[in-house]
Amino acid sequence: MGRLAAFIVMLIPGLMAAGGIKFMRDTLFGKLISPFPFLWLQFVVGIIFFIIGFGFFAGFLLHRDRKNGKVAPRFQKK
Repeated sequence: MGRLAAFIVMLIPGLMAAGGIKFMRDTLFGKLISPFPFLWLQFVVGIIFFIIGFGFFAGFLLHRDRKNGKVAPRFQKK
């Protein structure tokens, strides 16, 4: 049950980051998606989604590796 919960917790930010990449890609190709009135707004939302999703994923992995003692000394908590 714990692994399923961890998978779901990691799936949501992963999908969010993938959606951010899609928004940025569509902006570069000039395709406007319906909820956004401007291409620049679509690109900004894509960057925000990507940063939040990727940051959560990276933070989760860093927390897990710190807990298991698998990080370099410079990344360990002081």
